[in-house]
Amino acid sequence: MLIMLGGIQIGVLAACVVLFVPMGMAGYHLSRNRMLFFSGALFITLAVGVHLTPYFPSVSDFVSSVKSVVVYDNREDSCINLVNEVVWDVKPRLISSSGDGTVDYDKVWDWSKNGKVKGCDFEKLGRGDVKDLLNGSWVVVAGDSQARLTVQSLLSLILDEKRMGMIKGDLHKKHSDYEIVVDEIGMKLDFVWAPYVVNLTSLMMGFKQNRTYPDVLVMGAGLWHMLHVNNASDYDVALENLRSSVVSLLPFSPELDTDGPVTGSVSVRSPHLFWLGMPILINGMLNTEEKREKMNDEMCHAYDSALHNSRLLRRYGGPLLLLDIQSLSWNCGPQCTIDGMHYDGTVYEAAVHILLNALLIESHQKLGSS
Repeated sequence: MLIMLGGIQIGVLAACVVLFVPMGMAGYHLSRNRMLFFSGALFITLAVGVHLTPYFPSVSDFVSSVKSVVVYDNREDSCINLVNEVVWDVKPRLISSSGDGTVDYDKVWDWSKNGKVKGCDFEKLGRGDVKDLLNGSWVVVAGDSQARLTVQSLLSLILDEKRMGMIKGDLHKKHSDYEIVVDEIGMKLDFVWAPYVVNLTSLMMGFKQNRTYPDVLVMGAGLWHMLHVNNASDYDVALENLRSSVVSLLPFSPELDTDGPVTGSVSVRSPHLFWLGMPILINGMLNTEEKREKMNDEMCHAYDSALHNSRLLRRYGGPLLLLDIQSLSWNCGPQCTIDGMHYDGTVYEAAVHILLNALLIESHQKLGSS
């Protein structure tokens, strides 16, 4: 490259010496006659153009060369950013059989049909499509009870009702890990009980030490930290340490900006990384006084700011795509929770479908394709 540039510079210098020195002298004499002066100027311009053309590529070649170096998939980038745009229709349903006037709710969700979201063609996947998408995959979900509920929703899309009934006891053992292999599609799923961010960091370092990485990694933590540590600054530091561990061990493209927002598509990202956000906490419904005191609105906002400041999420220049449980739970509303913290399965079902659609986009797959 440097040799090529040196050749161009020498050629330009030689052309200038050959052309401009004698023609400048001639121009001095021609300047006494305007007509001859402008004719001479035109001649000089044309001569310069002819002599310098070989040293420069054509405009079309230049544009083509730029396109060959940097190509962004704008549609992919746009749709990934819109994958959490979900709307809810929550309607009361009177249960008359009990005779006590108890009200239940029908909770229906779908992606918004407005504007750019409609053009992304997001859709709820059936069991066959989910199996095809996750065929041969190793999926790891790590976190607290929110992550465990997400695992339940994912497995409900893969396993039949009978098998789900058989595994629920083991899946919901308190404060424990869980693993399952779905033999018919060669998929392994691990749930790792990791209620603190430091647990997630340790998990990342374990992957690095063992040199084995899942195909899909979903993680999230914060509720336990808010309750038992109750310090947003400490949470921020823990998240930044987690981000560093993730970036250090995975084969990211150089396009991943470590100092600011991502400016283009990241071409290399394996495994597929997701952050499971915290839900909206409805303070008046929390089931202990300690929770109501410590997990108040002010503290929730402080923890949200810590997540933003950590630049862990892709929207802020980080490696993880958000599964926005906060937005999903907010829009589903208080009708979707009985304790102000854990929400109906419909909320986590929506999160799983968001994850699956993001996987379709990132892996460039289409439903029904091999």
